[in-house]
Amino acid sequence: MADTRFDVLTIGNAIVDVIAPIEPGFLEREGLSEGIMHLVDESRSIYLYDRMPAEKRQISGGSAANTAAGVAALGGKAAFVGKVADDPLGDIFAEDLHRIGVHYGASRLQSGPSTARSMILLSPDGERTMNTYLGACHQLTEADIQEDEIGAATITYLEGFLWDPLEAKKAFVRAANYAHRHERASAFTLSDPFCVDRYRDEFLDLIRSKTIDYVFANINELKSLYQTDNFGEAVQQIAKDAELAAVTMGAEGAMVVHNGEITTVPAFPVDPVVDATGAGDLFAAGFLLSVARGQELEMALRAGCLAASEVISHIGARPVLDLQQLASEHGIAILESASA
Repeated sequence: MADTRFDVLTIGNAIVDVIAPIEPGFLEREGLSEGIMHLVDESRSIYLYDRMPAEKRQISGGSAANTAAGVAALGGKAAFVGKVADDPLGDIFAEDLHRIGVHYGASRLQSGPSTARSMILLSPDGERTMNTYLGACHQLTEADIQEDEIGAATITYLEGFLWDPLEAKKAFVRAANYAHRHERASAFTLSDPFCVDRYRDEFLDLIRSKTIDYVFANINELKSLYQTDNFGEAVQQIAKDAELAAVTMGAEGAMVVHNGEITTVPAFPVDPVVDATGAGDLFAAGFLLSVARGQELEMALRAGCLAASEVISHIGARPVLDLQQLASEHGIAILESASA
């Protein structure tokens, strides 16, 4: 086993979030449905980018990158693997991760699609309309998965969205295999119910074959995985299939299923919930870092729920408050450092 350099290494789609408020009438003028996530091609993404207000907030995004940012915000050692192009948005993505202390060393795409971006249009009432161009992030390959980085991470965490492109799928499996070669844990999130619908059998095989050790899901994703409307039945099924499953339940809190035993904790109250984007990503950050540092599962659930509660209290998928201080105020312990 290599020496530990990272508590958590995450792998996923590298997307720059471009966030800006819009005036009334903008969506109608551009033919966009409010509150919907639209997948767009490169020309459409450039068109919308140019028509957004000049005051744009541009920040590294994507589910797994948000989780890595959360780990770093909690004081953990985080790394991220994902593909960007050698272009200005790729610079923004890399510089942003470096600024917040996340290791990011993936090679840039020199030709082909530009860096992925999600144009997030904020209506006056706070509704978010997303226009996402996936671009370079779908060019991740096995060559981007470095065994020395995976072997140096206590837990490697992958997002289910990686299962869409064929080459990224191979990279996903290689990363999990490298983790096990170095006696490390592999984890993944189901990402989205529609993602589960597309790849249900393959996801179940990843879990049942023990390619993946830890599974993350919300209620709808778990019910989709087992094609049932009964949440209790889905929990019973995942208890049979996975070594460990962490399940978020919104305002009801979260549960972990481990060796057939269920542990639940309540959510931290948030009033009002401003923006639920990133809640699952930050839950994973708190939970994974706690497990990586040897905490009990109940404490890991509490850490995850606390991180999630912070991110839904404001706009954006990254924490604003000092998560380490917040954890301390709530009696949530995270050990001093990862074990070597």
